[in-house]
Amino acid sequence: MTTASLASPGVNPVKKRRISRYATPLAGIAGLVILILLWGIGIHSLTDSMPLAEQLSPQNSFAALVHLLGQSELPGHALTSLRRVFVGLALALVIGIPIGLAVGSARWFENSTQPAFQFLRMISPLSWMPIAVMIFGIGDAPIYFLLTFAAVWPIILNTAAGVKSLNPQWLQLSRSMSATRFETLKTIVLPGILSHILTGLRLSIGISWILLVPCEMLGVSSGLGYFILDTRDRLAYSELMAGILFIGLLGFALDYLAQALYRHFTYGNNR
Repeated sequence: MTTASLASPGVNPVKKRRISRYATPLAGIAGLVILILLWGIGIHSLTDSMPLAEQLSPQNSFAALVHLLGQSELPGHALTSLRRVFVGLALALVIGIPIGLAVGSARWFENSTQPAFQFLRMISPLSWMPIAVMIFGIGDAPIYFLLTFAAVWPIILNTAAGVKSLNPQWLQLSRSMSATRFETLKTIVLPGILSHILTGLRLSIGISWILLVPCEMLGVSSGLGYFILDTRDRLAYSELMAGILFIGLLGFALDYLAQALYRHFTYGNNR
């Protein structure tokens, strides 16, 4: 028996990579199709006892979404919500990165702040809603506060973890070259922890987006949370479900953007 006859045929590596490249998105699409089918089955089972449930069916919801996207109301609410989220994230980055740098680089600061930080981050941001309204009044200000409060903790923790994971030889090299603290921060620390900051940012985006809808029920007259309340009050359940779908689509897009930023900057740092 020859060696060639003992060898397994195997799969062409190029062909295997091509199959894998197409299999992943196809599996995701299949999962979405199954989810929509289960959604339709669930609504159909409720229709006899709850006639209004028909408005929540996939076909009615998607038709309402297409109709709403052709008008200016829903996109306008979406832009308002995105602005609030981005402002909250920007404030969280401005606050969280310096604190994370301090926590990661100074043991005494970490020991003195860890109990307070752990206590605060375990409090649901929604618990602060009445106090936020009392202090900031009705409008965007309490929403910014709540979103920032929720988004800052992943950024602090991931920034601190990034500082702790820095190679000590890099910092020693910086000191041996008489680099200033600002030069060390700019050329070594921030590039070295960028992947950790982006990971924290991605987590913060998810938290902020989930928190956004209840925050926009604080008496404001715009935003996706307000749109959900308005459709409920008008008994426009197809539009309500369309709004929920749109919130999910925008959240998916934001997470995809965060992943793309992570891949772009980490690839650039690793080249």
